[in-house]
Amino acid sequence: MKIIVFGAGAWGTALAASAAGNPLAQHEVQLCARDAGQAQAMQAQRVNARYLPGVAFPPRLKVSAFGAQESAGADLLANGVDGVDLVIVATPMAGLRDMLSRLSACTVPVAWLCKGFEATAPSASFGLLAHEIQAQVAPNLLAGVLSGPSFALEVAQAQPTALVAASAHAQVRRALVAAFHSPTLRVYANDDIVGVEVGGAVKNVLAIATGLCDGLGLGLNARAALITRGLAEMTRLGVALGAKSDTFMGLSGLGDLVLTATGDLSRNRQVGQALAKGQTLQEAVASLGHVAEGVYSARTVVQRAAFVGVEMPIAQAVLDLLDGRLQAAQAVGQLMGREPTVELV
Repeated sequence: MKIIVFGAGAWGTALAASAAGNPLAQHEVQLCARDAGQAQAMQAQRVNARYLPGVAFPPRLKVSAFGAQESAGADLLANGVDGVDLVIVATPMAGLRDMLSRLSACTVPVAWLCKGFEATAPSASFGLLAHEIQAQVAPNLLAGVLSGPSFALEVAQAQPTALVAASAHAQVRRALVAAFHSPTLRVYANDDIVGVEVGGAVKNVLAIATGLCDGLGLGLNARAALITRGLAEMTRLGVALGAKSDTFMGLSGLGDLVLTATGDLSRNRQVGQALAKGQTLQEAVASLGHVAEGVYSARTVVQRAAFVGVEMPIAQAVLDLLDGRLQAAQAVGQLMGREPTVELV
């Protein structure tokens, strides 16, 4: 297959390298960075020193540049997908709308990697999931998402990982499986794109809560309770938006939540731990050097839940903490002080 990946952050780079290095396939993979200087450095050094230092590129991985301003980048987006079998958009959620607009005439499968809700527009009540953005700006695309429990570094190092390829189109699901399934990366197909995207959006917010719990030293009982009740919140929101409840017991739901809430490589978990130690939000984010998606997703998750009438007390407590309305201990007290109820999803 010929695969092009737009976006050379850690995750885009890791997947591009994984596909290009698959010993059972002969994929031709092109990794495109928005920054021309970064692209030149990666091509020369054969490593992404900014996001995945020490992970060498396989020989079949090519690197180039694209961008909104450079004519070469514009030409690449307009014409560079000719002859390509699969297009991957590996930009952050904030860049997805523009990328899908520019790829709207593409006739081959397109899939994105970003997780979360789009930032709420001034005139809107809530932000959109990725597939909802695509329905607005590129409704004719054969599109989907690749998601699931995965740290970019481990995928780049060829450590065993399982992902889910979600789309309403069987052609997209087949393309994603063919592109990325390998001896170290197992890809499952799923037609519930709503559930897969809700899981990817909400788990980052819940990971902040779990990091806070662990940072305060509240114990493993508290961690288990947060993860379990967080899964219930995620499921309630997903079902309200049209997802299948079973999806949340799979890789993009429970799997991604457990990884992000407990893994030491999780940036969202690290934010919660830093806040528990008394750091400000600005200090916590600055110390990461990378984006922690849950910091930006908390508000959009709570807004969407409120719009559809879904109660999400853990996500609300995280938002109140991030906005400075609650201190760390107060957030825990607020959750523990809620009225008794029955255990229902």
